[in-house]
Amino acid sequence: MEDDGKLLVLTNLGHVLDHPEAVAWGPDRRIYAGGEDGQLYRIGLTDNICETVAKISGGFLLGLAHDADGNTYACDERKACVHKITPGGEVSTYASGGDGQRMRLPNYPVFDDNGNLYVSDSGDFGHSNGYIWRIGPDGHAEIWDRKANGFTNGMCLSADGRWLYVAESSPPLISRIAINSDGTAGEREVVVHLPRQVPDGVALDIAGDLYISLYNPNIIYRYTHDGQLITLYDDWEQLKLVAPTNIAFGGDDMSTLVIASLCGWSIHTAPMAVPGLRVRYPKI
Repeated sequence: MEDDGKLLVLTNLGHVLDHPEAVAWGPDRRIYAGGEDGQLYRIGLTDNICETVAKISGGFLLGLAHDADGNTYACDERKACVHKITPGGEVSTYASGGDGQRMRLPNYPVFDDNGNLYVSDSGDFGHSNGYIWRIGPDGHAEIWDRKANGFTNGMCLSADGRWLYVAESSPPLISRIAINSDGTAGEREVVVHLPRQVPDGVALDIAGDLYISLYNPNIIYRYTHDGQLITLYDDWEQLKLVAPTNIAFGGDDMSTLVIASLCGWSIHTAPMAVPGLRVRYPKI
């Protein structure tokens, strides 16, 4: 069979969403996505029912994470904060900075098992001034790492919780930061360089392979644990994936890849042979 750069079989969920930048798999076994006008969408993977949980006036929701009670923690580019949104749609500010520093461009949140929320703060594109916050379960926020500073974007935790993988969009690469036993940030390692591309989202499967979505060009990669970079989908015609941003694994067996398409107004799914890592839903 001729290689057309399309190893994934994509399904468009069919809902016209307002520039969904991020997706997340919630503890209620539904897909969550954000919108450019502050919308938080909730979509059933089996029934395909789409609801608007909340709409934050003047907001633009980026990355999302959940706790064990089903609350959504949403990065808001315009409000420069992380919102906490209850399943019923009540909105409050979870964090907007700490220790005298305000958030600038909170982009993507990741929980660990202890309820610490790591949040990328992208900074200015091309200026290497991004960093990563850590917000404790008590709500205290502090800047945790400044080494992964290249427009700090999507993130994910390793299976053992010892490494935080980071998409650094500019310069284009994926790095990882060690999480020391005392919780502090350790060494930074470059995982893979992606020249002349713009990586945005990352996710890991149970085999240790890393999935990377590119805002530009419209590509989904799998970077294997033995160092192979495999193109899973290259939508050079921009027919389905138009600026794919964040990705997440979901489904009953975590074998569905969910892809946000920022400039395509849609969410796509694809069945995967290898399941993704479990999602951490800490009790806060």
